[in-house]
This record gives sequence, C-alpha cells and structure tokens, in this order.
Amino acid sequence: MDMNHGGMSELLQLLKKKAFARHVKVLWKEEKKQELTNRKKEETMGKVFGYPEFDENGEQILTTYDNEYKDMLMDVRVYRMKAGDEKSFQKTGEETAVLLLSGSIEFVFDDVTAKADRKDVFTEGPWCVHAATESKVSVKALADSEILVQSTKNDTKFDTKLYKPEDAPWGYSSVGKFGNVAKRRVNTIFDHDIAPYSNMVLGEVLNDRGNWSGYLPHRHPQPETYYFKFDRPEGFGASFVGDQVFKSTDGSFSAIPGGELHPQAVAPGFQMYTCWMIRHLDGNPWLQTDRNEDERYLWLHDAQF
Repeated sequence: MDMNHGGMSELLQLLKKKAFARHVKVLWKEEKKQELTNRKKEETMGKVFGYPEFDENGEQILTTYDNEYKDMLMDVRVYRMKAGDEKSFQKTGEETAVLLLSGSIEFVFDDVTAKADRKDVFTEGPWCVHAATESKVSVKALADSEILVQSTKNDTKFDTKLYKPEDAPWGYSSVGKFGNVAKRRVNTIFDHDIAPYSNMVLGEVLNDRGNWSGYLPHRHPQPETYYFKFDRPEGFGASFVGDQVFKSTDGSFSAIPGGELHPQAVAPGFQMYTCWMIRHLDGNPWLQTDRNEDERYLWLHDAQF
C-alpha cells in the first residue's frame, strides 16, 4: 500500500473498520452471554409474571403448589361471586386468608357471622378472615363481589381472626423523597409481629398516579406475590423482577423469587392497587425491618431534587 497521505488515510480507515468489527463482535458475544444467563435464570426460578383469566366459574388462578409459580409456596386465587353465591374454604394442613376486594359479603366462621362491605380497593380498607388448618370459613355474596384467597402449608392451630379496616389503616410512605414520585399508601393486615403463628404476610399498597412503589429497589430471601388492580380498565404500570420487566395490567400478578429486586411503577393518570403476599421461610420469617435495599441507590436517601 502506498504510504503517501492517501495511503495513510486508507490504512486508518481499514484499522477503524477492524476495530469497529472487533467491538461489535465483543458486544454480540456479551449479549449472547447475557441472553444465556437470563435463560438459565428463568429456567431455574420459573415464571415471574402472569396474566390469568377468570374461568366460567369465576375463578382466577394465580399461584399453586404445582403450577409454573410453585416457587411462591402459596396457593393464591381470586373469585368473582354473584349475589347469592356461596363458597366455603376448609383445608387440612393449610392456613387460609379470605380478603374482600369489592362488594358486600357475609363471613361465617366458628359461631361468628360478620357482614363486610367494600366499594373498591381504592376508597375503602380491607376486611379479611384468617383461619388455621381445618377451620372452616364460609362466604355468602350479598351483592356482586370479588374475594382473594391466600393459602399456604401450616399445621399450627390458632383462633380464626377477623380483620376490619380499622385494624389495617393506610399509612403514607416516601412522601417528599426521591423527587416526590415514590408516594404510596400501605397497610399490613397481618405479618409476623401481628400473627407470629402464621407462615404468611398479607397487605395492600395504593400507588399515587405516576409514582413508584417498593422504592428504593429492594430484595428479601422470602418469595412474594403481587396482585395488581387499576382504577380504570386501561390502566397499566411496570413490574420489575430482577432484570426482567413486565407490563402490569388489571388482574395481572408478579411472582417474585426470593433474592430478586422488585420495584414497581404506575403510569401517570392511573391509581394502582397491589395486594402483597409474602411466604415466610422455615426459621427465617419476613420482618418489617428486613428491607435489603440495593447498595447502588442508597445515595438517593439524601439526594435533593
């Protein structure tokens, strides 16, 4: 090659092309490596998001002990009941929580009959019955209603408990922090402090419009399930589970394996409701103080925007 000015220019162009080709090859290899890593991770931890439909009997199945979300270690289902419908829940070797999402129902357990009304999850607090193994809980719909039923393995006997809205008041968190875009209202129906005999945690979150939830990104070793509802049918948000991101819609859910980061967000214009359900691990119950935030984002606690 002639090493005059033109030749040097050609040589430089050739070297640039080779360097670019090497760079592209490295990026391609890294991308393929990451894809393989993600694929192996997905195969190991199972599915982490779902869009279940209600069947002809009004049952919506989220997680079970043997479906694709078995790592949650819980059986979680939602039921739509028409006025006059009745359902009973009595399981051996399992504890069960029956949460009213909307409507008007009558709970019957032991010698107690209790009427519960909830216009919707966005305007009124929760009514919930928590029962031990072999204890029976019956529900009669006095109007069209929707209930969520959460169960897990537990042989411990305890008295059936009715939780009313005043037992689980809403409390705001993250107000004025993180640019004031992570505001949410949270209630805890029961956890290890309230029900140390239980293997589950049950609570609810209401996200302000266009806000984040579960922020800063955090993780804990116990598996957790999120069930989403929106104040409008076209509402949507984003659900982060580890390195995966899904569009959260009305009636969808996240199945979050232990150890995965899981912040959530809702689009501007919509309120998002999340029923959060955690399964304690044997000898390692989830506690309110167990909030292991991602170290990369801790600086945001003191940041001013």
